[in-house]
Amino acid sequence: MNLNFLIYSYFPHGGQQRDFFRIVQECLARGHQVTVYTMKWEGETLEGIKLIKVPAKVSGRLRLYRHFTDWVLNDIAEKPGSVTIGFNKMPGLDFHFAADPCFAEKADKHRKSYYKFTARYRHFLSYEQAVFTNDSSTQIMFLSPQQRSAFLHYYPDCEPRLHLMPPGISKDRIITQGREAVRAQFRKEFNLADTDLLILQIGSGFRIKGVDRSLRAIASLPSELRKRVRYLMVGRGKSAYFKNLAAWLGIGKQFNIIPGRDDIPRFLQGADLLLHPAYSESAGYVLLEATIAGLPVLTTATCGYAFHIEQSGCGEVCGEPFKQDELNERLLKMLMSNQREQWSKNGLRYGTENDLYSQAKTVVDLVEQKAKHLEKKNNSQRPTTHNHEMAKPE
Repeated sequence: MNLNFLIYSYFPHGGQQRDFFRIVQECLARGHQVTVYTMKWEGETLEGIKLIKVPAKVSGRLRLYRHFTDWVLNDIAEKPGSVTIGFNKMPGLDFHFAADPCFAEKADKHRKSYYKFTARYRHFLSYEQAVFTNDSSTQIMFLSPQQRSAFLHYYPDCEPRLHLMPPGISKDRIITQGREAVRAQFRKEFNLADTDLLILQIGSGFRIKGVDRSLRAIASLPSELRKRVRYLMVGRGKSAYFKNLAAWLGIGKQFNIIPGRDDIPRFLQGADLLLHPAYSESAGYVLLEATIAGLPVLTTATCGYAFHIEQSGCGEVCGEPFKQDELNERLLKMLMSNQREQWSKNGLRYGTENDLYSQAKTVVDLVEQKAKHLEKKNNSQRPTTHNHEMAKPE
């Protein structure tokens, strides 16, 4: 098959981007022809794909997204019989991989009332509706029961087109031998004493990941315990506000941020707790990566994969609606608890007894199955939400 993959931006360490990368790899392994359309690509290029960087000739984020959609759909219209898979919500998709939360729910629950009068709201709602409303035939691959509930609340007619995908954790996150040696070497490298407690958080977009919640929880710890804590944030995002907040809370010297990297399994072995109090998270792969590495987890119920933490018994989950006091109390309890070894064993066992790894295979199976019955739209039927003339591919 000729497959078109659409993703606004690719960089090596994002959750959505890693899903995309593994799914494309699976498609190539099965002999499919893959074209990737993007506006920005960082890191290595997959051998075997045709990578098309859509020229950005407009200013403003919303105009850029519309330009991308029009440009790509215009190009794809000249390739009849191909199948289009989008990792961002937009018109014209045969399949959508829903790595992001439901926009309509997010706008209702996490934005001020005036937000619904903005151009940004109208744009993203229209792009989501192009995927989920009854007028669409897009097949939707989603990641968690939480997403399903939100999508069906706002778009009840989409149910026949919803397909739950298993997680796609890379098995290189599992260290089966020498775990203690890896931990010892890591802690030596980061100058951690045996009595130090390393709290780890991983992810891009510090605001949505709840780094402010983490800082406040750490600052709330009793003085003697707080002095033993180091807090390490691994990821990319705007950091100035959070560094200033840490300094204001009196824990600036215990807080460090480092860019995303490939040796995350070492961090999961070297830390004492994964803290992930995200405001909103469709899945949260790092929760499962920590689980199968044996690292206890403290997270929030707004994370799609939080139910795995409860099922595995490898940590604790703060309820919804979120309360900072609850996070503070649970963090103190977990750092002081003698259950950490049991939480670790529970997570390691969960990783061996459950399918947390087959997402890419399942996605491509679905695409192959549905594509056999997919009635491709002709050029004039390709949906578009704009009246302006499409930019011509160069």
